[in-house]
Amino acid sequence: MADANSPLYETATDYVRHHLGFMKFGQRPDGSWGIAHSQEEAAQMGFWGIHVDSMLMSLLLGVIFMGIFFTVSRKATSGVPGPLQNFCEAIIEMVQTNIKQSFFAKNDLIAPLSLTIFCWIFMMNLMDLVPVDWIPLLAQTMAGDPHLYFKAVPTTDLNITLGFAVSVFFLIIFYSIKVKGLGGFLGEFAFHPFGKWALPLNLILELPGFLAKPVSLALRLYGNMFAGEVIFLVIALIGYFQLPLHFAWAVFHILIITLQAYLFMMLTIVYLNQAHTVPHEAH
Repeated sequence: MADANSPLYETATDYVRHHLGFMKFGQRPDGSWGIAHSQEEAAQMGFWGIHVDSMLMSLLLGVIFMGIFFTVSRKATSGVPGPLQNFCEAIIEMVQTNIKQSFFAKNDLIAPLSLTIFCWIFMMNLMDLVPVDWIPLLAQTMAGDPHLYFKAVPTTDLNITLGFAVSVFFLIIFYSIKVKGLGGFLGEFAFHPFGKWALPLNLILELPGFLAKPVSLALRLYGNMFAGEVIFLVIALIGYFQLPLHFAWAVFHILIITLQAYLFMMLTIVYLNQAHTVPHEAH
């Protein structure tokens, strides 16, 4: 249960702002390095500051994901499977089905990439269902600092969602050049849709849509998860009467958590399929 009435917070706004802050490590204005103790100090650290909480939770959840699937793969049986094996097999089958329906080239990277994206993002999103004060309070207790900032949901950090999106974007460029050649890749922007005589217009039409792919991937995931987190914080301000609303929003939020992970995976598959597709006139 959230403790919005703690003496650490003078107003409800202070409570929400504190829970939306990051544990940021970087160079302070005086030249020293360390953890920021206020949002103002975090802002002064600039671009090169690191959100330690986002990185820590991302890596921890990634290790848990790999550990679960590694354990299941080692103990998998052709007989009657256990609940965990059934669950993992259902996820793998779902990923394989979507790849067969949306990816028409041959690339052994697509299946493990799609599985990793779905499971990793889903686990990050799932942290949003943990009561908003539990993990930050644990971090504050371990650090001995009741004012410590700590965000438990990595996908509410735009740096994390952009990291995923930019990684996919680089793969799109890599496979586009590998499959179509540099000339074919650049030709998609220069010669389509109106032919080589309308090159400037083609660039104006094609480049924004191409560059929008990583932006849309990152902002869609970040926006939905950030909004969900804010709603949980607002519900927490109600105090002891928050439980029914918290439960109702959590049930609905399960759909958002799953859908956002699924959409990111599906768009990755679709974008990489486009990167592997050679226009008919290029054959």
